[in-house]
Amino acid sequence: MIAVTGATGQLGRLVVEKLKQKVPASNIVALVRNPDKASDLGVDARVADYDSPKTLVAALNGVDTLLLISSSEIGKRLSQHRNVINAAKQAGVKRVVYTSVLHADTSSLDLAEEHRQTEAELKASGLAFTIVRHGWYTENYTGFIAGALSAGELIGSAGDGKISAATREDFAQAAAVVLTRDDQEGKIYELAGDCAWTLSELAAEVSRQTGRNIPYKNLPETDYAAALINFGLPEPLAHALAGYDVSASKDALFDDSHQLSTLIGRATTSLSAAVASALKGQ
Repeated sequence: MIAVTGATGQLGRLVVEKLKQKVPASNIVALVRNPDKASDLGVDARVADYDSPKTLVAALNGVDTLLLISSSEIGKRLSQHRNVINAAKQAGVKRVVYTSVLHADTSSLDLAEEHRQTEAELKASGLAFTIVRHGWYTENYTGFIAGALSAGELIGSAGDGKISAATREDFAQAAAVVLTRDDQEGKIYELAGDCAWTLSELAAEVSRQTGRNIPYKNLPETDYAAALINFGLPEPLAHALAGYDVSASKDALFDDSHQLSTLIGRATTSLSAAVASALKGQ
């Protein structure tokens, strides 16, 4: 049996759908805080709270393979991930697949430290493991397209940094492959998009598809954070996003190993396709 944490999240939902294409729905468990939100998934939904070890052990009963989708709560991730790993051991889970961050062992991204520590604890747990280190989701940037169209420019602090992003669907398909294959124990993947692009190239693609001139304006980190706060983002998140952009300017989000496309057996979603999808969704 395969279980997916955070199964009602943006990535988790896609993983469940990809798994249903590979194994019977009866072999999939959605681990969620609120089962009501999982009623449309068509699989067994169990209450599993990262902060409540008792719920985790019970939810993992009978599970052979677990996908631990990293928590979104920066600063609490390590303790939450530790709870899941310990519960997996108690419940007799055979293998844990963990979604880490690209080049976690060397990354300059602030968020990489919690991923590094989680990887270390997973390796020391005695459980069989597979680590899928995710690059940036393309949606992290295409989500700003509507604001860019409204403002007449795309802003950021990534300079000319190359971003090897891929869509959540690309990453979800990779997770489904890793979860359903028996030859994945101990493997660590660096997963990223095939074709890296800069924010200037993203702006150019938006301009091409909309017929409008949407330039990219690079801002100092503090100015970009202030702009995000002005747009309504919480201050900690705004500063975090600006910091990620600065790391991206130093190619922290670049990878050209093509491990993701090799794993899923197709090219990753192109920038043009991702922009078209974002524009269609507005």
